[in-house]
Amino acid sequence: MSDFYSRLNKDDAAVLLVDHQTGLISGLVRDYGVDEFKNNVMALANTAKFFDLPVILTTSFEKGPNGPLMQELVELFPHAPKIARPGQINAWDNEDFVKAIEETGKKQLIIAGVVTDVCVAFPALSAVNAGYEVFVATDASGTFSKQVADAALTRMAHGGVQLLNWFSIACELQRDWRNDVEGFGILISNHLPGYQNLIGSYRGAQRDFSKQAN
Repeated sequence: MSDFYSRLNKDDAAVLLVDHQTGLISGLVRDYGVDEFKNNVMALANTAKFFDLPVILTTSFEKGPNGPLMQELVELFPHAPKIARPGQINAWDNEDFVKAIEETGKKQLIIAGVVTDVCVAFPALSAVNAGYEVFVATDASGTFSKQVADAALTRMAHGGVQLLNWFSIACELQRDWRNDVEGFGILISNHLPGYQNLIGSYRGAQRDFSKQAN
């Protein structure tokens, strides 16, 4: 029996951010509020930055109503490949996009995008067929409704895609708090406000321990 649990490995993972464009987010994402959704997208993006994962950005028909890529992503990844697809709906049909993925040398792909049922599902399933391990960040992907999202996630799961949220992705990449307690804590608390209480407790305990040691 093969192992079911295939863990993300920060040394073998790349992140694909597909069509996080202003027009698509404001016009089509209805399963999350705009502020919550953008927070989730940036949480995933900052997770990629924290673990120094290769990131590939792509847009679809950005000079039309889909609009430009989120400016926050452009600023966070100024040197990342940005593939402006002229018309391909499935990003995997774009040769430059696939070439950029191949050039990373990574075999695990973390994918998020707009919309979940098309811009995420199509390349995710295509990547599975191409031999990659695929992980979809469900809460950094959005679509017309929760019902549509659920159907898309079911289709992907049946096709061999692993479904996670940005927090579980970050934790699986981190593996052990001791790898970087402060840095990882800051990453989490920046996007989960309630987690700031835990970081505050941790820092307080550290101060108390330091006083006792002295």
